[in-house]
Amino acid sequence: MSSALTDLFPHPIVQAPMAGGVSVPHLALAVSEAGGLGFLAAGYKTADGMYQEIKQLRGLTNKPFGVNLFMPQPDTADSAAVDVYAHQLAGEAAWYEAELGDPDSGRDDGYDAKLAVLLDNPVPVVSFHFGVPGHEVLESLRRVGTLTLVTATTPEEAVAVQQAGADAVIAQGVEAGGHQGTHRDIAENDGAGLGLLSLVAQVRECVSLPIVAAGGIMRGSQIAAALDAGAQAAQLGTAFLITPESGANALHKRALTDPLFVRTQLTRAFSGRPARGLVNRFMREHGPYAPSAYPEIHHLTAPLRKAAAKAQDAQGMALWAGQGHRMARELPAAELVEVLVAELAAIRTALSAHGGGAG
Repeated sequence: MSSALTDLFPHPIVQAPMAGGVSVPHLALAVSEAGGLGFLAAGYKTADGMYQEIKQLRGLTNKPFGVNLFMPQPDTADSAAVDVYAHQLAGEAAWYEAELGDPDSGRDDGYDAKLAVLLDNPVPVVSFHFGVPGHEVLESLRRVGTLTLVTATTPEEAVAVQQAGADAVIAQGVEAGGHQGTHRDIAENDGAGLGLLSLVAQVRECVSLPIVAAGGIMRGSQIAAALDAGAQAAQLGTAFLITPESGANALHKRALTDPLFVRTQLTRAFSGRPARGLVNRFMREHGPYAPSAYPEIHHLTAPLRKAAAKAQDAQGMALWAGQGHRMARELPAAELVEVLVAELAAIRTALSAHGGGAG
């Protein structure tokens, strides 16, 4: 099934926008030049910081690329619970000789300013995480020639994405590394997410939008399975996090395949919102007590995470990773795209030989 989105790039591979300095212009450049869709992550950046990265990438390639925005979050946090958690983190602050951050440092991630930049300086694709933008926002982007994608973690969320008027939906399975893109953060739903293939199949039955499958994908065979389930493309994050072009901390990259880190888990420990990462000391000690409070907890722990990285202490860092992290391959990003495409082609050839098919 062709779509305006997948017609932009030859291979059904999207590099996930990973905030926090991972999805830098040279990573997006390598993926887009190799025939996938590279992405910049505007999350936690200023509007000008986002614009400078767009300008840099445009100076390096004329290939399509995308920019990801975080939706503003409702003010639902329990300030008393945040204060209690801050008290629990006092020992971490003392250990790292760092001050805790201000939990009230901002809720909207500069959303309006970033949107204004993207309307004045249109990019080929914009995606949204943590909710659905209004119909008027999606229409304004369409008028300037930008295709829009919105993350959904349930079939119901996918229906809301279609009703809002987005061009495609990113179906994010519970296997995905980093933050779950749930539209509403409900603590009772922690850990109850759908696996990717089940989610894609269910979303395919309730919306007509093109689907980008995301969550735990590390091999061409998994891309083939996602396409066979009804997706038009696959979004990979952890697979690209380990590449030399990625801006991830070297400790983070090494941890993906380090036998010391045997599993991942969804946690609120670092940000107050469910996010999947490698289980380390900080997650074990603080995860059970972290309240539902995003972005307050993100702001609160930011100096601790920075200090841990400076101290070369992976046990205090947010080591975001999907469930397939042990399958990470230390290849240049362009070469990884080529390998994934070859694996996908091999699976399709094998299936065709046996009377089946994918995609």
